[in-house]
Amino acid sequence: MEIGPYIKLHRIKQEMTQAELAEGIVSFAYLSKIENQKTEASSNVISLLCTRLGIQLNNETDETIRDKCQQWYEMLFEVNDKEELIKTYKELNSLMYEHHSDSLIMFEIHKIRYFLILGEYEKALTQINRLADMSGTFDSLHQFYWYKFKGNYNTAKNEFNQAMRMYKIAEEKLNQLELSEEKIADLQYTIAVTHSKLRNTLEVIEYAEKAIDIFRKQYNFIRCAQCHIVLGISYRRIRMYDKAIKNYNLAKHLGQLSQNKQIIQLANQNLGYLHSTKGDTKEAIHFYEEVVDDQEVVLVERVAAATSLIKEYYNVYNFEQTKRMISRSLELLETKNMYDAYKLFYYIIYTYDYAIKKEKDKFESLVINEFIPYLKKHKDYANLVIYTNMVAKHFEGYNRYKDAVKYYKLANITYEELVSL
Repeated sequence: MEIGPYIKLHRIKQEMTQAELAEGIVSFAYLSKIENQKTEASSNVISLLCTRLGIQLNNETDETIRDKCQQWYEMLFEVNDKEELIKTYKELNSLMYEHHSDSLIMFEIHKIRYFLILGEYEKALTQINRLADMSGTFDSLHQFYWYKFKGNYNTAKNEFNQAMRMYKIAEEKLNQLELSEEKIADLQYTIAVTHSKLRNTLEVIEYAEKAIDIFRKQYNFIRCAQCHIVLGISYRRIRMYDKAIKNYNLAKHLGQLSQNKQIIQLANQNLGYLHSTKGDTKEAIHFYEEVVDDQEVVLVERVAAATSLIKEYYNVYNFEQTKRMISRSLELLETKNMYDAYKLFYYIIYTYDYAIKKEKDKFESLVINEFIPYLKKHKDYANLVIYTNMVAKHFEGYNRYKDAVKYYKLANITYEELVSL
């Protein structure tokens, strides 16, 4: 990495102004030229600036840093122990700011993904903003990861259109790079998932098939399984149920070969949803129960399955089992806060709880004043159709036909919007 951008990055990191760094060494205008590679400063000036920043101009450790960075980058793309991930990050962070390393910019860009993995979205945004001013100095490889990780941030914030724009720019950089096939496939899979969020079904199939061709050649069963699940979702949406089931079953088989419970139960969750869509309640319940009862599966998947079971049992008027699953869901969520990532599940649970108990005022207040606005805000059209219809039927049952028509109309408009996506 050129010394000018390197100095600039350290200065920004330490929240130091150009005037503060330049004082007694050079003018801040001259420092600006150094940082933006518009002039070459003498070795004495560079040495003084680096000393003030606490940087050692010694490249002897650069190879060690480069190797450790590569290990850390790989950890960011595979399922790893977060404690080990954090420990390696701290070691690298310390080394980077004691030595002048060519790996610094790539390390700083990868911090975006690191913060996202830890769920520290504000830190990820701060890092994006910190690097934005110097992104014009990035080479093609830096730009590839810069746009990809900005897309990851947009995805984490449910900004899927903006995420797609970032991923497509990253994809354009592939023509200028010689990346491994696995890294190319990872981007293709990411684009497929984003198209799925945007309900661009044909594009999902195109990109997932591209990715799976590469992962299959590398015998990467887990990544192949992930692609099969995305394909299954797309085929379900266009009602090609046999193809959807085939892809889900392939994903389950690969999960079993890899002894990966997350993949197996993610396939079961999707099979449950598919059978629910078809109106096959018995089969849907069978697959959802598989997920709920598996203690090795991550909590969010178990809760998703439990709330799906609440809906299934309620829709067939099995209220005893509905109550059982409400209790089971609350039991799973006992350590979680209403205002964290599990908020949707709390809304679902209490919507059915108040409906079964015929707590009319609580039901109306929750669904109309909180749940429906929440679904609108998050553009969750599928659930919006379900719960606007539920409110409409509720009002119809109390002979409040004007209110019932209002929500049936909202359900129809939402369904049309969903179909048009």
